[in-house]
Amino acid sequence: MTRVDMQALDDIARLLVAARVNRTAVPAAGLDLPDAEAAYAVQHAVAAAMGWFRHGPAQHWKSGGPSRQSMLTHAPLPPDGVWASPADASSWPFLRRGIEAEVALRLGCGVDADQAASLQPAQLAGMFDAMCVAIEVVDSRWAEGLSAPAMAKLADLQSHGALVLGDWLPFEARDWSAQVCRVQIGANPPIERRGSHALADPLYGLPAWLRHATAGGQRLSPGTVVTTGTWVGILDADTGARVTVEFPGIGQASIQL
Repeated sequence: MTRVDMQALDDIARLLVAARVNRTAVPAAGLDLPDAEAAYAVQHAVAAAMGWFRHGPAQHWKSGGPSRQSMLTHAPLPPDGVWASPADASSWPFLRRGIEAEVALRLGCGVDADQAASLQPAQLAGMFDAMCVAIEVVDSRWAEGLSAPAMAKLADLQSHGALVLGDWLPFEARDWSAQVCRVQIGANPPIERRGSHALADPLYGLPAWLRHATAGGQRLSPGTVVTTGTWVGILDADTGARVTVEFPGIGQASIQL
């Protein structure tokens, strides 16, 4: 990227930092974010300015995409917004409250760039030692919210707000096409889906995540967690609602908004 490009990206990063610090939304219209490389550069700049990973690499990530034909995206998650279930977020400064029901996986081994580059699909399941139910709260620093341009959303950690993790249990191979997911938001009717993960298998996109997360010489340590995408799209929740997500056979997680 040119020097002018880098200045523009620094300006965008400063916008996002100010939005986080001031707990306000800022407009994304007219921003120059031409591609994913630029969006990821903004992610890194915001993380550095906020000091999220000054003590070491990110320990929690999100990864996924709307389909196998779409670009998969990844984001390191701020440590202060990762909570154990049951979580109380009633005082957390969300600008919106979208709910994604997910399954998170935990690495059981370290991974570097060479290992990620040569990873074979048959090796993937053996790299994870645990899984749990996860709730991602979707939020945005952009005034346009989820209508912001795709690269602006990616720069803003792909519209991440917070992550709630249920109890861990040993990872095991599952028939993901038969997996049931249930979501209860306040007094609304419960929502149930079966085999509805956007990529059909939560592990499908993880080779791409491992290559992304280890780029530039980074090494992922054992215990690193990745949440793998929604089974229910994005569901709206109001302030004060209690949200419970259950994946039978895996567990449940809850958050008070």
